[in-house]
Amino acid sequence: MSELSTAVEMAAAVRSREVSARELVDRSLDAIEARDGEIHAFNLVTADAARAAADAVDAKVAAGEDPGPLAGVPIALKDNLCTRGVPTTCSSRILEDWHPPYDATVVAALSGAGAVSVGKTNLDEFAMGSSTENSAFGPTRNPRDPARVPGGSSGGSAAAVAAGYVPLSLGSDTGGSIRQPAALCGVVGVKPTYGLVSRYGLVAFASSLDQIGPFASTVADAALMLEVIAGHDPLDSTSIPEQVPDISAHLGDGVAGLRVGLVRELLGEGIADDVRRRVEQAAEALAAAGAKVDEASVPAAAYGLDAYYLIAPAEASSNLARYDAVRFGLRVDAPTTPEMYDVTRTAGFGDEVKRRIMLGTYALSAGYYDAYYGTAQKVRTLIRRDFDRAYDGFDLLLSPTSPTTAFAFGDKTDDPLTMYLNDVCTIPTNLAGDAAMSVPYGTGDDGLPVGVQVLAPALGEVTMFRAAAVLEASAPTEGTER
Repeated sequence: MSELSTAVEMAAAVRSREVSARELVDRSLDAIEARDGEIHAFNLVTADAARAAADAVDAKVAAGEDPGPLAGVPIALKDNLCTRGVPTTCSSRILEDWHPPYDATVVAALSGAGAVSVGKTNLDEFAMGSSTENSAFGPTRNPRDPARVPGGSSGGSAAAVAAGYVPLSLGSDTGGSIRQPAALCGVVGVKPTYGLVSRYGLVAFASSLDQIGPFASTVADAALMLEVIAGHDPLDSTSIPEQVPDISAHLGDGVAGLRVGLVRELLGEGIADDVRRRVEQAAEALAAAGAKVDEASVPAAAYGLDAYYLIAPAEASSNLARYDAVRFGLRVDAPTTPEMYDVTRTAGFGDEVKRRIMLGTYALSAGYYDAYYGTAQKVRTLIRRDFDRAYDGFDLLLSPTSPTTAFAFGDKTDDPLTMYLNDVCTIPTNLAGDAAMSVPYGTGDDGLPVGVQVLAPALGEVTMFRAAAVLEASAPTEGTER
């Protein structure tokens, strides 16, 4: 059992009765108990429910049944994914005591595949942030260096995998919230094509941008989890009616003959030298494996940050209007209904959420809609067209995931714009709706992980994962000079 570290290995061992699901879950819970007081990856650990679910998996195996492709594998869920009867807080006081009456589609899919959830992970409140410093329940620390942030908003999910608590976790990605923390924590993180994975049961931030995806310790594990959660869902009107791609079967196909473009606009000013060097080394590794590597251009990507911080807050201001102290969530009593609404939202929302609600409301207000929100949507269209043009000449694109390695707590909290710049490389793909993933590729000058971003056209996950597998195999080990 001590050699079992990946989800693929764990599931196979459970099916063959080499190890029980209960043993795997107990090991996961012991690891969480030993270190999570320091890291705070979890808002809630569901130990009793996890053990009961593991026992159910073991009972299926004993009866000769197949529990599923993730049989007995411990996983963690970002705390903005609805889980029936289990607190789902979005790391916000306004939802602190809310117990959803249903499971998110992805949660049900994972359970049906035999996975065992051990708890709900911390995040920036309502997924708004790049460092997991905005949680109402305190920050998450980076397991690679607890003095540094894990990234955000899915920092808890990234940290849970990086700390070795679980081999797999789920996050959500609106502007980089899976890929950026994956890069900072040194794990694999995937933002699938918009609509490939159902959003039903994901508490909405910006509905035209949000997408659920996996964190994993290996590329193969990420592929397996994505195959489990992907697929058409009639409960999500944006769900793509396409067959789930068989990603795992093609992981060993290599990159010979693939055209790979280094995105010029995402390698310029603001990208740390040590990060840029790793991306260039990754490009060299793909070329050595037979890919044709050249420079690519996505001109409108330079405006991605500007467009995103009008579109996302505008959608957030609409989505978060439902927290009105009447239907569900926190309620602070006051003499009148308008006063109750005001004091509840004042007490329930943190500063970053309030900032984005106000920004979004302003952008949508009469007299400013066309100048701000309407213009941002036009820029989004330009970004979409520029990516399409780039993919006419390339099968995949390559860039940094994050401009720097993990930064210290408090370094960027006083300047929101500096914080927002952490997502400059990831945001354009959310606006386009395409696929992208972060693959660990060595470390920076400070010894902390660097992530390389592989970008693919819509529904290009199979090709994207082929390149990711080559990068994983060629990645420099810690302390290796290349």
